[in-house]
Amino acid sequence: MTDHALLLVNLGSPASTKVEDVRSYLNQFLMDPYVVDLPWPLRRLLVSLILIKRPAQSAHAYSSIWWPEGSPLIVLSRELQDAIAPHWPHGPVELAMRYGQPSIEGALRKLAAQGVKRVTLAPLYPQFADSTTTTAIEEARRVIREQGLKLEVSVLPPFFAEADYLDALVASAKPYLDQGFDHLLLSFHGLPERHIRKLVKDIDPQHDLRAPDSRGVSDEVLAVCYRSQCQRTAEAFAERAGLQPGQWSVSFQSRLGKDKWIEPYTETRLDELAKQGVKKLLVMCPAFVADCIETLEEIGQRGSEQFQEAGGQELVLVPCLNSHPQWVSALARLCETAVRPL
Repeated sequence: MTDHALLLVNLGSPASTKVEDVRSYLNQFLMDPYVVDLPWPLRRLLVSLILIKRPAQSAHAYSSIWWPEGSPLIVLSRELQDAIAPHWPHGPVELAMRYGQPSIEGALRKLAAQGVKRVTLAPLYPQFADSTTTTAIEEARRVIREQGLKLEVSVLPPFFAEADYLDALVASAKPYLDQGFDHLLLSFHGLPERHIRKLVKDIDPQHDLRAPDSRGVSDEVLAVCYRSQCQRTAEAFAERAGLQPGQWSVSFQSRLGKDKWIEPYTETRLDELAKQGVKKLLVMCPAFVADCIETLEEIGQRGSEQFQEAGGQELVLVPCLNSHPQWVSALARLCETAVRPL
């Protein structure tokens, strides 16, 4: 066993479906300044208000998708960890979550105690956002600094347009595409517009957050604009899958609060597509590499009910990449080339 470890990082999950565990998880998540980017006093006030009712609501949602083995996200991420280990001969493969357990701190301390000298940190987010990629990287930096860990860390960059990732996405979706459908909706996780505005303001203050596609977006803006990266992923996927214009569209889900979030909203698109006569709707969620509450409950359950109530007949949720063999191989290859220093 050599001394170069791979650390897979995803978002996280409550420890259980108990309200107190969900409250603890939501507090850690929402108090992250990269998630709710308000000054601490305002953030604390807002989160405290959210935590009055949201934990019970979320606990009910988690209960509806919880597996006997535990949280789907954790179970599926463990499966990915086990599957990629034979593809990573350089050292151990660990798994961490930004919120909840297993923690980034615990994983890095464990690796350092094993004598590991180098770590490839792999945030499992195809598209970049401060609230996902940056906060995972900053937490790793904090742990290494405060714990005095002697680790050399490289980071897997966002891979939204990497051929290996896109080909795996097509391969995983192909059985569902081949069954026939009226429309494919690629639903990405949403983001407050201000999260993007503050990143692009010095590059292109006129950047269009309503643009129907990613054409004309400069490389500099694309590097930091989550919405454009999602569009680029969708466009490249559709081209590789042989989809025609009109067969597919993009939307954004999981809004929280009253701020303006990037559009179009998935909830709106579900109603529109049903009213346009779409009967069989496929939905993919390419911002996630493992199925979780946002895919299984928000789309697979509530989204399906909404679509049928609006006049559609069937919503089919296409599973995330999870531990699909082509994705496992693709991720290993991507991590091999991750040389960007922490």
